[in-house]
Amino acid sequence: MKFRLASLILGLAAMTVSAGALARPVSYAGGWTLIETSNRASSAALLHYTPAYNYSVGARYEWMRGTDIRMQTIQPTYLAKRWFGKDYQANLYLTGGVGRAEQTRGQSSLTETASFAGVMADWETRSLFASYEMRAADLGQLGNQTMHAARVGWAPYEGDTGDLHTWLMIEVDRREHLEEATTVTPLIRFFKGPALLEVGYNLSDSKPLLNFTYRF
Repeated sequence: MKFRLASLILGLAAMTVSAGALARPVSYAGGWTLIETSNRASSAALLHYTPAYNYSVGARYEWMRGTDIRMQTIQPTYLAKRWFGKDYQANLYLTGGVGRAEQTRGQSSLTETASFAGVMADWETRSLFASYEMRAADLGQLGNQTMHAARVGWAPYEGDTGDLHTWLMIEVDRREHLEEATTVTPLIRFFKGPALLEVGYNLSDSKPLLNFTYRF
């Protein structure tokens, strides 16, 4: 009981001061998180539950707009390593998923077993942020996809607990299965309490970015 209470307190404390905490795929023990993402390639929603401080399990739905592929998977995520420094925190996550993918063309459709594996890492202080994400997906006859994305960010001011926090970020992503393989997206991140919102615009592909996260 004492261990669970301590884990909850530490998790809540990290959420209130961290730029990346709300966007992370593992919450505090006993917490639920809804994550919506929409970028130049796809729109997705993930609802996950965190049974313990170091892993979560969720259901994920993704619509790959260019190819009209819809993928539903069960996604576990494991916190492999966390570092604490005097003025920074860093995290390494391993994730994956298995389910099915379906593509409909006219009157016909093709359904395949789908799976993916990935890694996520982030480092931050109260005013600087950096992250990297990689995901490789196997969609059977519907093809394979690999995505890399890296971000750097800066907070123009340091807010206190309960304040509205603002971050200015730049994301570079590479998706070799798309015609415009490498692109750049400037974005703004806002978070306050349990909610996080990211708004950006892809300069190369001329498409918006809109991400939303809520923890409850």
